[in-house]
Amino acid sequence: MFADEMGPVRWRKSSRSNGNGGNNCVEVAFVPTGVAVRDSKDPSGPALLFTRPEWSAFAGGVRDGEFDEPA
Repeated sequence: MFADEMGPVRWRKSSRSNGNGGNNCVEVAFVPTGVAVRDSKDPSGPALLFTRPEWSAFAGGVRDGEFDEPA
């Protein structure tokens, strides 16, 4: 689905993204069917849609360091 087809949603990006130019990041929106993710440089481009359990599992992996680069 394209982000501009989703209707009015509130897109957010991390407050930490502003230190890197602010536009080289992804944005998320909580929608009735789950969580949408899009590229901030292409706001009318495609968005990935995740169910709430999928998003919760991803966020848990981030918190647990599952995606950290090996030392």
